[in-house]
Parts: sequence; C-alpha cells; structure tokens
Amino acid sequence: MKQRFRFSFPVTVVIAAIIYIYVSTVLVFVDQWFGLSSSPGIINAVAFTALALLCIYSYTIALFTDPGRVTSSFVPDVEDKLKEGDLKYCEKCSTFKPPRTHHCRVCKRCVLRMDHHCIWMNNCVGYENYKTFFVFVLYAVTSSVYSLVLLVGSILHEKEIDDEQKKGSFRTIYVISTLLLVPLTITLGTLLGWHIYLILRNKTTIEYHEAVRAMWLAEKRGDVYSHPYDLGSFENLKSVLGSNILCWVCPTTTSHLGSGLRFRTA
Repeated sequence: MKQRFRFSFPVTVVIAAIIYIYVSTVLVFVDQWFGLSSSPGIINAVAFTALALLCIYSYTIALFTDPGRVTSSFVPDVEDKLKEGDLKYCEKCSTFKPPRTHHCRVCKRCVLRMDHHCIWMNNCVGYENYKTFFVFVLYAVTSSVYSLVLLVGSILHEKEIDDEQKKGSFRTIYVISTLLLVPLTITLGTLLGWHIYLILRNKTTIEYHEAVRAMWLAEKRGDVYSHPYDLGSFENLKSVLGSNILCWVCPTTTSHLGSGLRFRTA
C-alpha cells in the first residue's frame, strides 16, 4: 500500500548524502585509485553503482510504503479477541488494536507491528515496510564500508597531479568524505546490529523496551518472562524476512506473510 509523501528536511539530507557519496566514490576514489578506463576501475564503478541503486530503491520503497493499518477485516473478531485479552482499544483512533499494534503520535494513527517512527524517512517503520527498512540499512552499511575502503585506497595510491587547484579540491573531498563516512558507517553498523538482534528474537524496538519492564515485573513475582512471539532464530528470520532465503535481501514488502493482524506465538 502506497502512502502520500510529505516533504521532510531529514529525507532531503539522506538523498543528498547518497548522491554525494556515490559521485565522490565513483568519480574521485575509483578514478584516482584505478582509473575509470581500466578494468578494475570499471568493475568497482559498476559494483558500487549496483549497490547504490539497491540502496536508493529500498529506501524509496520504505519511504512510500504504508507501514500497516488496522483494516475492517479485523472487526468481526472483536468479541473473541476481547475474551482472550489480546485486544486493546485506542481512544485516539476510536478503534480496537490487534496484538503488536501501537499508536504513533507523529502519524496520529495505529500502526501494525510498529517498530519506531523514523524521522529520516518521515514515516513509521511497521509491518509492511520493516523488511525494506532493514534491507536499506544493510545495503547502506555495505555501501558505506565499500566507499570507505575505496577512499583509503585512493589516498594511499594518490597520483601526482600538477594542477594544484584540482589537487586541492580532491583534498577537500577527501576530508569531507572522511568526516561523513566514518561516523555514518559506525552509526549504520550499530543500527544494523541492533535490528539483526531484534529479528533473531522476533521483537520490535517497542516490544524490547516493553519486555525489559515485563522481565522486571516477572522477577518480582518470582516468574520467568519469555517473549510470546519468539519462535526460534530461524523461524523468527522467516517470519520477518520471508520463507524464501534467496529473497531475504530483496527490497520487497512483507505483505506476502499475511495481513499483519495476527502472529504465531511460541
């Protein structure tokens, strides 16, 4: 399901950063190290271009995909779910919330399997676009590391340039790229590691914080808390990324996994 795009300054920053990293990597780092007319230069330029396109495509899909809404198909089961104690009523939306659904104060509506509201996408990360968000972060980390390697390599193998003005401009690009790529790689790498952990435990960021409190309350009662949706690492991966392992890194939505209104429990 597509949603209406709203202009956001952080989104513009992300797009500008992607464009800058791509242009500087291909036209400066690769060219300075290998030369764009050489076989290694062409191979690296093509490989990085492919990564950049995958990164942009997955970001676009996550940006424009609605994270998941509570549909009318859930209404007929209201009474049964109330008996089970799984259903809560959202007064702000005037509707019942399925399990794992939370109200977003920014979007002002309930989101299925909500993870968080991402300012860098101006959109919630929820059931429908979580996989594309994860794949985007994966490709972004890979691209950042690749660009950083090419940056270091181009500096170590820098050719002598007679044109001092051109040489100075390259030095400026090197400094700006280093200041951008190093913190970006660390930040995105940490974010990727965090979401890998969440996927292996079949949790969202919100559910993780809820589980911390639930574990504390369980310990006070002398009980042991276990996350109800943790099906084991491999099953958790399939429940989030899909049953086809070959498609895990494909920037597609998770609508093929179901409606997002109900989830398997342990």
